[in-house]
Amino acid sequence: MKRRNFLIAMGAGFVAGCQKIGDTAPGKALLEAAPNWHKAVHDALGGRTALAPEFGPEDVSPYFRGNGSTNPTNGDYQAQAEAEFANWEIAVGGMVDNPMRLTMANLRALPQRTQITRHDCVEGWSAIGEWTGPQLSTILDAAKVQDGARFIVFRCADNLNGDDYYESVDMLDAYHPQTIVAHKLNGEDLPIKNGAPARMRIERQLGYKHAKYVTGIEAVASLDGIGEGKGGYWEDRAGYQWYAGV
Repeated sequence: MKRRNFLIAMGAGFVAGCQKIGDTAPGKALLEAAPNWHKAVHDALGGRTALAPEFGPEDVSPYFRGNGSTNPTNGDYQAQAEAEFANWEIAVGGMVDNPMRLTMANLRALPQRTQITRHDCVEGWSAIGEWTGPQLSTILDAAKVQDGARFIVFRCADNLNGDDYYESVDMLDAYHPQTIVAHKLNGEDLPIKNGAPARMRIERQLGYKHAKYVTGIEAVASLDGIGEGKGGYWEDRAGYQWYAGV
């Protein structure tokens, strides 16, 4: 626990100071190297294949707040919500042999995993929730990811300041058993403020990696040319670490 708290404190401190550090040339180099450093430390302290702690029903937080986008107004999201997401589809593509489009009915028909885990936000708050959905690995296996793919990119319906939200993970986190496409929170359909109708749960990483309002799952060889090439919305704009392990 002390090691874990140390990592969280180090990560939070780094993010808080990243803007000022990034203004200098040596600082920019440090900022660019930090994700690999953080990933290496995380590997050394326990291994990225280890399971995140899971809790009992009695530990579930009475309220799980929404954060960031809580009700997208761009595109057809409002119409989709009005129709209770009956027409929602998640495109699975990129470097796959079997591209597909998953409806919410398809998602619910897959084998499901339920896990009670803690969500740690980079802003300093935490909450415990029960999440249900299929493992991402099940979807990737069905799509037949090609050998050259190194990352999975999550496309999202929410748009912040004119830019679509996105996130990404490497294959180790993509195939982690606790990485799921969640459509339920605490036994109920996912609320809009928490990412309805489907969001990612990347349980070994901080909250901004858990993409909400997922519309696409894309296998790629490189993150170059996606956004600003840093692997995620906040990574591109605020210098957040691409690997945000906790």
